[in-house]
Amino acid sequence: MDTALLYQLALTRIPMIGPALARELLAHFHGNPEAIFKARKTDLERIPGIGPLRAQAIRDFQGFQDIEKEIRLLERHHIHTCFITDPQYPPLLKDCPDAPIVLYFRGQIACHDRRVLSVVGTRHQTPYGREVCAQLIQDLKAYDPIIVSGLALGIDITAHRAALEQDMVTLAVLAHGLDRIYPPQHQTTARQMLEHGGWISEFPPGTQPEREHFPRRNRIIAGISEGTLIVETGVSGGSMITAHLAAGYQRVVMAVPGRLTDLRSAGCLSLIRNQVAIPITSAEDIAQELGWKQPPTSAPAKPPSLFREWSPAEQAIVDLFNEKNPRHVEEIYLYSGLPSTEAAAVLLQLELEGFLRTIPGKMYEWVQ
Repeated sequence: MDTALLYQLALTRIPMIGPALARELLAHFHGNPEAIFKARKTDLERIPGIGPLRAQAIRDFQGFQDIEKEIRLLERHHIHTCFITDPQYPPLLKDCPDAPIVLYFRGQIACHDRRVLSVVGTRHQTPYGREVCAQLIQDLKAYDPIIVSGLALGIDITAHRAALEQDMVTLAVLAHGLDRIYPPQHQTTARQMLEHGGWISEFPPGTQPEREHFPRRNRIIAGISEGTLIVETGVSGGSMITAHLAAGYQRVVMAVPGRLTDLRSAGCLSLIRNQVAIPITSAEDIAQELGWKQPPTSAPAKPPSLFREWSPAEQAIVDLFNEKNPRHVEEIYLYSGLPSTEAAAVLLQLELEGFLRTIPGKMYEWVQ
């Protein structure tokens, strides 16, 4: 039995001791979990945040037999562990004050000296969201990032599959033990990921995908990467939680604008409007925000169009620019046949998505 692993896992099971206090204990005992369990109660009590009750909980811990069974289960399922002091522990995640003390993983999780981008979104993606997500990841291949997501339905699985199609490394952060895959219909994709990345969880084998586990999963997605991209989301849900967690970790938060009338883009537009997220319309935008540099020979001259179909109002304005470019705003109001308020909303949307830009003299220029 691996004694070091035994005490590492035990540190995560002590009542009233979360990640922050566990790190306090490790700092006091020079990164040695075994020393924590063998320390005198009076010595433990003096550590900031511990006190008599928590010190007694450490001294009374009786879960070692259960952990021995878990270690045998880890071996059976080829699940590895990564302690927070291990060199391979993801460096950006380690900087988060609530980072898990132990990560369980299959495959590989090496993130050192690598660009890492988290991509999340609604489970009920639209064709637009699916297409944009896949296109952005395809265009990001030249920057060679690791793509992180949650293996969920919708945008998450689209991100993983798009990365695999481009032979890019992709990591799935899961809200359950790694002895199972949820949802089960993603088994094939998950198996492929073991050859081009891996699975990560803070939950031991046997843990079911309970509702309360998903916010904890989301903090890992937010903390492990330089930036988080939200492709489509409503105004509530896991993607919004991840976005705000990433902002709290001082990470770059980016969002793909969607149609003003699309409820599945309402969350993205809200994040942009409230200056939580930066609007993104191309892989180059993402690279610029994250400070990534790419060989100029591999950069496309212009970002590809993310829309494939226009709404009637959008088409009316697009047609104007097909005839003349640039155009004065009053011309657009006059010749589009749209009410001025609707025309203004469409112009703003097209500008946010990078199709239009304003130039001096109240002019709009088509740039795609």
